[in-house]
Amino acid sequence: MTEKIYLENPYLKELTAKVVNKEYSNSKFYITLNRTIIYPHLSGGQPMDKATINDIKVIDVYEEDDKIIHVLSDNINSNSVSLSIDWDTRFDHMQQHSGQHILSAVFYKLYNATTLSMHIGREYVYIDVSLPLLTEDDIKKIERFANEIIYSNFPIKTYKVENNDISSIPLRKPPRVDRNIRVVEIENVDYSPCAGTHLRNTGEVGIIKIRKWERYKGNIRIEFVCGNRALKDYSLKNLHINSISALLSAKDIDTYNAVEKLYNDYKLLEKQLLDTKTELLTHQINDFLKESYTKNNIRIVHRILYDFDPKMARYAMSQILALENTICILCVVENNNKCQILMGRSPNINIDVKEIFNSVIHLLDGKGGGNAELAQGGGTNIDNIPVFMEKSLEILDGLI
Repeated sequence: MTEKIYLENPYLKELTAKVVNKEYSNSKFYITLNRTIIYPHLSGGQPMDKATINDIKVIDVYEEDDKIIHVLSDNINSNSVSLSIDWDTRFDHMQQHSGQHILSAVFYKLYNATTLSMHIGREYVYIDVSLPLLTEDDIKKIERFANEIIYSNFPIKTYKVENNDISSIPLRKPPRVDRNIRVVEIENVDYSPCAGTHLRNTGEVGIIKIRKWERYKGNIRIEFVCGNRALKDYSLKNLHINSISALLSAKDIDTYNAVEKLYNDYKLLEKQLLDTKTELLTHQINDFLKESYTKNNIRIVHRILYDFDPKMARYAMSQILALENTICILCVVENNNKCQILMGRSPNINIDVKEIFNSVIHLLDGKGGGNAELAQGGGTNIDNIPVFMEKSLEILDGLI
């Protein structure tokens, strides 16, 4: 058994220990010590510590049969070793984990909602709670209550309880083990079985800020940050708000209204531009039709288009093919290095344009697909566009 000093004193940053066992496999060394301050990765949602053993980076730490296995890429020759953890990472994990206990306790107290799962990621923390819905007012109420617990600076204690005595403790959730049950108690607030590292008091959490919430598998997923992460989050958003307010010449408290007005103006201009493009396209379609030719009562429209919006080309194709007895081939050249091909026919014509398309698209080093009525694709050999168009019309003339 490895003595888990990280649970007894999570504030201890350095420690000496003895090597109990060492194995080598897959170019890695698996080392068991008599004691450790390095928190392993567990299924409970808290990540492992960043740490070194004799200045060698620990690449993984996990628990196996009451032993903590430390994985290194380099060998350790001595039987006595020095362990060191990255304190910023440890303190961050303690802030997030203790903050999670506070937040979960608030959900339980205010809404009788249980925490179904939790995860401490690199940027934010989330919990899934058994609620079907949350409002903005609910979130404000939850945040206020959680932060009042922080400011009250309640002690956080940890201790072990045997299964026979666990009924005397008002646990927020049942334990996963039936012996040596470790309880994390926030005085007068919360009692929870937990194997994570925690702060000495709630005040060290600093602040809890809920970033967003959403429905997830019939429940609600809460994304939040605590302590230094919350400060970093606020600093970033404050920087962005100040930058936006300067850009729009608006006060920081008025940025939303300024952005909303800018967005509405943009949507209006976008609609006006679309209307103008559509009107212009109507004239262009008329020009396409005027410059077409007819064979056996079938109108054939073919155009090579430069600096043309592909979306507008597809719209033009749909308008042209709405006419009877019409076949249309459009080639849209993009950025002088590739092109899009649209080839279609009116529903009343019995010609398979996909067969024509497939027989000529190789001329553009291209590919695509479609059906007998409409085929489309693209290619990169734009120098061959005239040959492609000439060959397409030649095949088409032979079928009409």
